Amino acid sequence: MMHARSAIHAAFAALTLATLSFATPTAAADKVDPVADAKAFQKFFTDKFPKLKMEDFVNGPYSMNEDLHRQWVEKEQFPPYEFSLEMGKEMFSKPFKNGKSYEDCFPNKGIGIRQNYPYFDEKEGKVITLELALNRCREANGEPPFSYVKDEMAALTAYMAFTSRGKPFDIKIPNDPRALQAYQMGKEYFYTRRGQLNFSCATCHVQSPGERVRTEVLAPALGILNAMPIYRSEWSGMGTTSRRFPT
Repeated sequence: MMHARSAIHAAFAALTLATLSFATPTAAADKVDPVADAKAFQKFFTDKFPKLKMEDFVNGPYSMNEDLHRQWVEKEQFPPYEFSLEMGKEMFSKPFKNGKSYEDCFPNKGIGIRQNYPYFDEKEGKVITLELALNRCREANGEPPFSYVKDEMAALTAYMAFTSRGKPFDIKIPNDPRALQAYQMGKEYFYTRRGQLNFSCATCHVQSPGERVRTEVLAPALGILNAMPIYRSEWSGMGTTSRRFPT
């Protein structure tokens, strides 16, 4: 079971890396070029929604629907996720049993660094997500790891993300065959159709952003991970990136 969870997390890590790099299919299947993909992906969305500025896409569906945007602004006065932020802040500040804390594991004591994850660790040859880094911190200090989809991880990452508000993601993929392979794996996962409806991530978030599925307006893939972890009414709480991808 532990190996299965690790494999699933590795797949989501690669998918996150590719999504944050704005991956799109390239003309040459044997050519992996994240920079060219990013430019093409951004152009696709700015052409599709010419009234929006690049910085608007961080607001997801709220940037393309005036009623939703107004409701969102009103909710932000008394955000329903505030309890999770408070929980995350308390958890982040509480020392481990050995006296150390999360501050000892991260640059800048863990504040304002969310935008730097995920990154490719060239020494390890793998993608490091914030969730993985947090669990490594816990285990290095004698604490059990958190589930990648439960409330504790959602609260911790929500607090850390909140301290990075206004800082754009700046994910760099080194010219390393292992990094390019991870990027390509995430890209293929993003565009692969699966399930009874034969949908891919791109079916909703590239082909159909701005359209409605029942009462929900589909968000564009460009900038979508800026909202993670995310509050959803159906969950009555926050959800991590790992929880959101399968649903």
